[in-house]
Amino acid sequence: MEKLSKEFYLQNNVVSVAKQLLGKVINYQNDGILHQLKIVETEAYRGFNDKACHASGGMTKRNTVMFMEGGRCYIYLCYGIHHLFNIVTNSEGTADAILVRAVEPVNQSDYIYPATDGPGKWTKAIGLKKDKTGQSLISDELFLTNMPELSDEEIMVSTRIGVDYAGKDALNPWRFYINESEFVSKRLKEDFLLSEL
Repeated sequence: MEKLSKEFYLQNNVVSVAKQLLGKVINYQNDGILHQLKIVETEAYRGFNDKACHASGGMTKRNTVMFMEGGRCYIYLCYGIHHLFNIVTNSEGTADAILVRAVEPVNQSDYIYPATDGPGKWTKAIGLKKDKTGQSLISDELFLTNMPELSDEEIMVSTRIGVDYAGKDALNPWRFYINESEFVSKRLKEDFLLSEL
């Protein structure tokens, strides 16, 4: 499988990239094990005009990585427990990022994975923690590989989860998931196929 190029992460439409990431494979080398996980659910966060985004209030010590050039990961602790993995996109200073909410193990027979159907579950399953924040996604330790893009008939669209504090921005339909995947974290009755847009 071909490693995703730097140019992929520098695209300037974070919502579009969130859709394109579905089906791509995260490769992470840890403790002698190569974990390969297919992305099945994503959420886009825009660095401007998006109150749900960590960067909406400007740069802080925690979110500095978001303001770097795309192609790095931003991992933060949620509730002091869950390590949430985000992919930084766009040009330096833009602060766009995509939360990877759920993944599907590619080779389940090689390793018995606990649940991976949630943003804190899958990182725990492979031992991916916030000490890797800022890591390049084209490194040999952590990288994404390309897979064919999915059709609009395979992708579901939803509002983002757990961002009610963001007011009207919480209504943005910026969560995407593979319809047939059993590893999706949550399905809402309002969700619809991308082909219906």
